[in-house]
Amino acid sequence: MIDNKGTSARIRNAIIHLIVIILGLICLLPLINIVAISFSGSAAVTANKVGLLPVDFTTLAYSRIVSDSQFWRSFGISVIRVVLTLALNLVLVIPMSYAMTRKTSEFRFRNVYMNLLIFAMLFNGGMIPTYIVVKNLGLLNTIWALILPGAVPIFSVILMMNFFKGIPRALEEAAIVDGANPLQVLLHVMVPCAKPSIATISLFSVVGSWNDFFSGLIYMQKVKDYPIMTYIQSLSIDLQELVNNAASSSALENISELSNRNLNAAKIVVAVIPLLLIYPFLQKYLISGMTMGAVKE
Repeated sequence: MIDNKGTSARIRNAIIHLIVIILGLICLLPLINIVAISFSGSAAVTANKVGLLPVDFTTLAYSRIVSDSQFWRSFGISVIRVVLTLALNLVLVIPMSYAMTRKTSEFRFRNVYMNLLIFAMLFNGGMIPTYIVVKNLGLLNTIWALILPGAVPIFSVILMMNFFKGIPRALEEAAIVDGANPLQVLLHVMVPCAKPSIATISLFSVVGSWNDFFSGLIYMQKVKDYPIMTYIQSLSIDLQELVNNAASSSALENISELSNRNLNAAKIVVAVIPLLLIYPFLQKYLISGMTMGAVKE
């Protein structure tokens, strides 16, 4: 009886693992195909001959993206933006979430603020009013125009708030008995216990800031101020102009080998690399942070 249960459990686990592997491959194959297209020649890409391996291997698409200084300037702007946004999100979200977990006897207007948060999450001002506010504050063409409109992600506040509510109240009471003030309780008791949730909202902040290109199009009027995703999105190749400006037959040959599909594939690969480097460090906290912060006892 025990052996039958053990065998059935092993079979069930093997089937589950097989399904997960298949689903993982299904998600991975399109990315491999994009990488192959980015390294393939124009003729092969146009003829749809590229599968999982490059055809007529070339790096012209990457050379087109990386060769100019504006790429690295935009890359630096995005790095600064991600760091500042993450720092500001954590500084604002963590104390706010902790305050929202207090009872109305401790925080009289808690319910008022909570209702305002929910309303703001469901109904925002819209693109034009937001642009007018940013313009009137003199933030256009500054990095703060990319950071301040999303300084307080309300979903992260709610996620963090519910996580704090799951931490035993006895820990706070013990710290208060030992003479800790509310700020010390937050920094030395609540924050260390909330590492999974902090890692989760950090991942949301980093991914959202890095992938956002639309804010750069709205608030930045000069290409030199574009973040990397806005710059990559705005890249286009006018083949006729390049042909007119080409000074040698070798340049013409290189131009003829480069197509928009190659460049678009290279854009995707370049954009994904930083996230692929960051995600493994935070992934182990993602599931626990989401589940523990999303359920209210």
